[in-house]
Amino acid sequence: MAQCDCGATAGPLGVCADYYNTILAEEQLDPEMYRWHAVVVCVYLLQHPSRGHEKYLDGQFRWLQLYLDQGLDATLRLRAHQVARNNHRSRAGYDLAPLEPYAPLPPGGPPASFRTSFTDLPYGDGGFILDGHAAYGERMRTLAEATEVAWKRLGPGT
Repeated sequence: MAQCDCGATAGPLGVCADYYNTILAEEQLDPEMYRWHAVVVCVYLLQHPSRGHEKYLDGQFRWLQLYLDQGLDATLRLRAHQVARNNHRSRAGYDLAPLEPYAPLPPGGPPASFRTSFTDLPYGDGGFILDGHAAYGERMRTLAEATEVAWKRLGPGT
């Protein structure tokens, strides 16, 4: 059976990248599902850092902690704030202050495995929203928690 670079065994849709790409496609058709987009991206890239850019991992780790600490609405507010600041007319740039209270990414990663990964997500009639948006949101929270725990086990960030 195929294994993903995060340590997960492939599921019915394939490896984590197959799940991730399917989620991204479904988000385009479902604005309610899209609310978790930032969480999905952070979790995927923190579980598969070779798929992203190393210089952004610390910020993604802090975003994930913000989400777990303050919830989805706070994450969406910060995303809207960052988009407004990043507007070419604003020229204010990215605001790191809201993420400063959170632990930096620990060195020595990535973790070898995570207690849950994308291949653990159920998929069926209705795609990833087979049992509603609230249940999907809980699964995203579980993925986020598993990602945070695995990274924090590596030790304190620098």
